[in-house]
Amino acid sequence: MPTIPLVLDVDTGVDDACALLLAALHPGLDLRAVTCVGGNAPLADVVRNTLTVLETAGRADVPVGVGVARPLLEEPVDARHVHGSDGMADLGMPAPTLAPDPRSAVDLLREVADAAAAEGDPVTLVPLAPMTNVAIFARLHPASFARLGRIVFMGGGADVSNATAAAEFNVFHDPEATAIVLDACATLGVPVTMYGLDVFYDPKVTDADVTALRAVDTPVARLAADLISFHHRRFANDGATIGDAGAVASLLLPQALETRSLPVRVELTGSWTRGRTIVDRRDWSGDMEHDPHGLAPAQVDVTLACDGPALAGLWLRTVAGEER
Repeated sequence: MPTIPLVLDVDTGVDDACALLLAALHPGLDLRAVTCVGGNAPLADVVRNTLTVLETAGRADVPVGVGVARPLLEEPVDARHVHGSDGMADLGMPAPTLAPDPRSAVDLLREVADAAAAEGDPVTLVPLAPMTNVAIFARLHPASFARLGRIVFMGGGADVSNATAAAEFNVFHDPEATAIVLDACATLGVPVTMYGLDVFYDPKVTDADVTALRAVDTPVARLAADLISFHHRRFANDGATIGDAGAVASLLLPQALETRSLPVRVELTGSWTRGRTIVDRRDWSGDMEHDPHGLAPAQVDVTLACDGPALAGLWLRTVAGEER
């Protein structure tokens, strides 16, 4: 079967770790590189966590590029209250023996995008973090950015928020970066899909699923079980989302998503709404003269609903070693 050439941009993160396991192990995905950015945890923790997951998955061949530590304009605000003090569930795992690639995240993105395009099978870039690395890539190397096949990013929301009453964390952490990326996609013709908070929580893994993973008793299955179990304990529930991993799973199960092509902007100046993704769902196409803003230039395939059990099931089968 043909595989999807793929690059992940991560701030690993419990659910980023779940996504990395899926991308590293599913035979339908060809993980070409991973780039790291500060977000859920400080950059050094993100890099260590990313290398730990790839080493557990047996993917020492995947280059890991170190990116930027902070947003373009603001001070960083991490989410260790969600992901643990080390950013990845405080599992006490040994330090990885793998080392990052000598290339920076932006240089790695450029080289992988150019190489895949030259092969005639453009890479899919999946940002699962604040899009600071991707924005810098778009500005420094627009020709290489234009060679991407598509972008599928976890961020934003049409109706749901978490970091503030208005904004989702990844966009809130660096709203200028998201705005730059959407602008670049519109200008350079790169298709873009938003997998936001409207569907983020739908693919869930239960205590029973964790028990089944522990019975598999492989390093990958144990790590996957520990990651999900951490969120079961932290949030006192029996259904933890696989979060970012749902965006990766959607590449393999596009039929599991309900999307609609809509204009999207990022609010950059609002006192209470900075970082909000403004999704224009007006159902009329009449006179725009009374709208001083007009339609947003970025036309985004916004995910409004998903088949959560199908996405979670694909992840579970993969980390259990059943997808070959």
